[in-house]
Amino acid sequence: MPDLENLRTFIAAATSGSFAAAARRLQVSPAMVGRRIQTLEDEFGTKLIERTTRTQRLTDVGSNFLLKAMQVIEQLEELAEIASPDAGTLSGRVRLSAPTTLGIKEITPILAEFARQHPSLVLEIKLSDRNVDLVAEGFDLAVRIGHLQPSSMIARRIGTYDFVCCAAPSYLGVYGEPEDPQELRDRRCVLNLNLVPRDQWPFEDEAGRFTVDVGGNIEIDNGEALRVAALAGAGVVYAPSQLVREDVEAGRLVEVLAGWRKLSLPIHALHPSRQFLPNRIRVVLDAIAAGLKSSSGR
Repeated sequence: MPDLENLRTFIAAATSGSFAAAARRLQVSPAMVGRRIQTLEDEFGTKLIERTTRTQRLTDVGSNFLLKAMQVIEQLEELAEIASPDAGTLSGRVRLSAPTTLGIKEITPILAEFARQHPSLVLEIKLSDRNVDLVAEGFDLAVRIGHLQPSSMIARRIGTYDFVCCAAPSYLGVYGEPEDPQELRDRRCVLNLNLVPRDQWPFEDEAGRFTVDVGGNIEIDNGEALRVAALAGAGVVYAPSQLVREDVEAGRLVEVLAGWRKLSLPIHALHPSRQFLPNRIRVVLDAIAAGLKSSSGR
């Protein structure tokens, strides 16, 4: 019977595309990845992965072996959960990917409290505005903002990502508060590079949706930096409400154009399609969903 660590290593190498990427995921050396896979190949007497100095590919046997190996590991996780002497104790590791701003402002505080309640569980949180490949990069969960493209992933809507327009009192003291979105054409705005297109801000009124062409001499791809620029009086920003909520409540920023509806995007949690979802992943997902629902009611 193959060693389970060797099976897990083979799965990591096959799905991540390289021994180096598998090593990073498993937190071992690339040489260790190579030794484990070589042991597996020697045990079964067949080549599973063809490697050159630059590329790797699964053999035909390796492709079939991968599917069965993933089923074996999944079934063993299910058995371990059934046989656990303390089913209420969460243990193991959950790897989560989330967008930067939402991750900092909402998800990290939620999971910090969750981790305090479950000290045997390790939560690995990767924050990036890049859409990761869950299978290839070995993530258990990903939180995504926006409308999803069709995929084999299982998606669950867990919240809404709303936007607001705001500016610092120092800016409004000089230029005045805009009373209509069209006035933004002649205002200094700080452009959010995560909005596409960056220079067309969407609004909605009783007549329907429309966009306003805006401009400015600062363009930023990071939410926290966008917030800092707004606080410094650099201009009007079109920002996630989660990012600026505390500043607006404290008066450090002033919401403008509140009478017009703005962008509102769904928040989803995704996980790879599998017959058995480990309880630790399910409970983490539930905690994030409950936390986002609670924070949206503030």
